[in-house]
Amino acid sequence: MKEITATELNARMKSGEEIILIDVREPYENEEFNIGGVNIPLAEIPESIERLKAYGDADVVLYCRSGNRSGMAQKILAVQFDMHNTVNLKGGMNAWKADVRE
Repeated sequence: MKEITATELNARMKSGEEIILIDVREPYENEEFNIGGVNIPLAEIPESIERLKAYGDADVVLYCRSGNRSGMAQKILAVQFDMHNTVNLKGGMNAWKADVRE
Protein backbone atom coordinates (compact mmCIF):
# COMPACT_ATOMS: atom_id res chain seq x y z
CA MET A 1 0.00 0.00 0.00
CA LYS A 2 1.32 3.39 -0.97
CA GLU A 3 1.94 6.23 1.48
CA ILE A 4 2.85 9.88 1.12
CA THR A 5 4.27 12.26 3.71
CA ALA A 6 2.68 15.62 4.48
CA THR A 7 5.71 17.39 3.02
CA GLU A 8 5.51 15.40 -0.22
CA LEU A 9 1.75 15.98 -0.52
CA ASN A 10 2.14 19.70 0.11
CA ALA A 11 4.80 19.93 -2.62
CA ARG A 12 2.56 18.11 -5.10
CA MET A 13 -0.36 20.38 -4.24
CA LYS A 14 1.76 23.53 -4.58
CA SER A 15 3.04 22.39 -7.97
CA GLY A 16 -0.52 22.58 -9.25
CA GLU A 17 -0.81 18.84 -9.71
CA GLU A 18 -4.41 17.71 -9.64
CA ILE A 19 -4.73 15.71 -6.45
CA ILE A 20 -7.85 13.89 -5.32
CA LEU A 21 -8.12 14.27 -1.55
CA ILE A 22 -10.56 12.22 0.52
CA ASP A 23 -10.94 13.05 4.21
CA VAL A 24 -12.22 9.94 6.02
CA ARG A 25 -12.70 11.73 9.35
CA GLU A 26 -16.08 12.62 10.82
CA PRO A 27 -17.71 15.84 9.57
CA TYR A 28 -17.00 17.74 12.80
CA GLU A 29 -13.28 16.94 12.45
CA ASN A 30 -13.30 18.13 8.85
CA GLU A 31 -15.01 21.38 9.89
CA GLU A 32 -12.35 22.05 12.55
CA PHE A 33 -9.41 21.76 10.13
CA ASN A 34 -9.08 20.45 6.60
CA ILE A 35 -6.89 20.72 3.53
CA GLY A 36 -9.68 20.81 0.99
CA GLY A 37 -10.55 17.15 0.60
CA VAL A 38 -13.97 15.69 0.02
CA ASN A 39 -15.33 14.45 3.35
CA ILE A 40 -16.38 10.79 3.20
CA PRO A 41 -16.25 9.32 6.72
CA LEU A 42 -14.69 5.86 7.01
CA ALA A 43 -18.07 4.22 7.72
CA GLU A 44 -19.43 5.63 4.44
CA ILE A 45 -16.55 4.41 2.23
CA PRO A 46 -18.28 1.18 1.07
CA GLU A 47 -21.45 3.01 0.03
CA SER A 48 -19.37 5.66 -1.78
CA ILE A 49 -17.46 3.22 -3.98
CA GLU A 50 -19.01 4.35 -7.28
CA ARG A 51 -18.09 7.94 -6.48
CA LEU A 52 -14.52 6.90 -5.68
CA LYS A 53 -14.13 4.67 -8.74
CA ALA A 54 -15.28 7.59 -10.91
CA TYR A 55 -11.84 9.15 -10.32
CA GLY A 56 -10.40 6.48 -12.61
CA ASP A 57 -6.69 5.73 -12.33
CA ALA A 58 -5.79 9.04 -10.66
CA ASP A 59 -4.10 8.81 -7.26
CA VAL A 60 -6.64 9.20 -4.47
CA VAL A 61 -5.00 10.49 -1.29
CA LEU A 62 -6.85 9.35 1.82
CA TYR A 63 -6.31 11.12 5.12
CA CYS A 64 -7.59 11.28 8.69
CA ARG A 65 -6.24 12.56 12.01
CA SER A 66 -3.32 10.14 12.40
CA GLY A 67 -3.28 7.91 9.34
CA ASN A 68 -5.01 4.94 10.98
CA ARG A 69 -8.55 5.36 9.65
CA SER A 70 -7.27 6.33 6.21
CA GLY A 71 -5.09 3.20 6.26
CA MET A 72 -8.19 1.14 7.07
CA ALA A 73 -10.08 2.85 4.23
CA GLN A 74 -7.20 2.03 1.89
CA LYS A 75 -7.36 -1.65 2.87
CA ILE A 76 -11.15 -1.78 2.48
CA LEU A 77 -10.91 -0.25 -0.98
CA ALA A 78 -8.15 -2.66 -2.05
CA VAL A 79 -9.55 -5.88 -0.60
CA GLN A 80 -13.31 -5.43 -1.02
CA PHE A 81 -13.42 -3.27 -4.15
CA ASP A 82 -10.13 -4.01 -5.98
CA MET A 83 -9.22 -0.31 -5.94
CA HIS A 84 -5.43 0.08 -5.83
CA ASN A 85 -4.84 3.74 -6.78
CA THR A 86 -5.07 4.98 -3.20
CA VAL A 87 -2.33 6.69 -1.21
CA ASN A 88 -2.42 7.05 2.57
CA LEU A 89 -1.24 10.33 4.13
CA LYS A 90 1.31 9.07 6.64
CA GLY A 91 0.60 10.60 10.04
CA GLY A 92 -2.59 12.29 8.80
CA MET A 93 -3.54 15.80 9.83
CA ASN A 94 -1.27 15.53 12.87
CA ALA A 95 1.73 15.25 10.52
CA TRP A 96 0.36 17.98 8.27
CA LYS A 97 0.09 20.42 11.19
CA ALA A 98 3.57 19.47 12.45
CA ASP A 99 5.45 19.34 9.15
CA VAL A 100 3.76 21.80 6.81
CA ARG A 101 3.06 24.61 9.32
CA GLU A 102 1.01 26.79 6.97
